[in-house]
Amino acid sequence: MTESIQLQTERLFLIASTPAIARAEAADRAELARLLGAEIHGAWPPGENDQEGRDFLCRRLEEHPEAVGFLGWSWLVRPQAGAPERRPLLIGGGGFKGPPDPRGTIEIGYSIVEEYYGRGLATEAVGATLAWAFSDPRVRRVVAETLPEGRPSQRVLEKNGFVRANEAPSDPGSLRFELTREMWGARSSS
Repeated sequence: MTESIQLQTERLFLIASTPAIARAEAADRAELARLLGAEIHGAWPPGENDQEGRDFLCRRLEEHPEAVGFLGWSWLVRPQAGAPERRPLLIGGGGFKGPPDPRGTIEIGYSIVEEYYGRGLATEAVGATLAWAFSDPRVRRVVAETLPEGRPSQRVLEKNGFVRANEAPSDPGSLRFELTREMWGARSSS
């Protein structure tokens, strides 16, 4: 069985999808809750996390179980102090489209349920997954694409040190952002 990778931030647990988690996310909400040890928000899945994307994640992890961490991550809000009977709550997700390409580039994407917009949780989760990715010496650059009207998503990127890239996006009409290892290192050391 493929082991999951787990990260913890101030307010979140982040759990990398394994083939079993991806299968459950694509088809079995109760099993997903069991595997994550969490409750699932009623508005799950958020935004662009559609069935096609969940099926893609499932296929990729089935074909490449060694890619755990370089594909999907579940974002769970940690229970507040004094609420021990509560379980973490699945409110978002993100991750990469696969391991680094030959130039060391990976692409990140993310989505969070609307009720949790504007709380800094996406910024926190993206920062944690970036730190994890840059701990791999193969990763030289992370790119992201957003729609021009997606200002909140752009702010998440900017708060994590991304800048507009000087290259065309893969999706016409989108804006492309990038964060290099050098930029991450300078940001992390300041």
